[in-house]
Amino acid sequence: QVQVVESGGGLVQPGGSLNLSCAASGIVFSRYAAGWRRQVAGKQLLVARIGADGQTKYYDDSVKGRFTISRDNAKKTIFLQCNSLKVEDTATYYCNIGSTNDYWGQGTQVTVSS
Repeated sequence: QVQVVESGGGLVQPGGSLNLSCAASGIVFSRYAAGWRRQVAGKQLLVARIGADGQTKYYDDSVKGRFTISRDNAKKTIFLQCNSLKVEDTATYYCNIGSTNDYWGQGTQVTVSS
């Protein structure tokens, strides 16, 4: 049975940091690219994505220089280090492993507010 579980969300003040984690089980994790998407008011955005080998990375322009995606294939986990958070980063963040038709987590809420 495949499980994808996010953690690390929460309430943080503008300028603060969070480190999101996504742990997978039941799949050959190292074969898949993976990414983080966020959703607010029904709109979804691909925030960051990382290749299966951890070398190829993509960031949306809105988070470049502030967010860093990484992965640990031995632990079957991907991370999203979010620094210099802004109010507009507030959203539910979802981990997606493989294509959008593959595996998703349940989401973790990130709220940036003073």
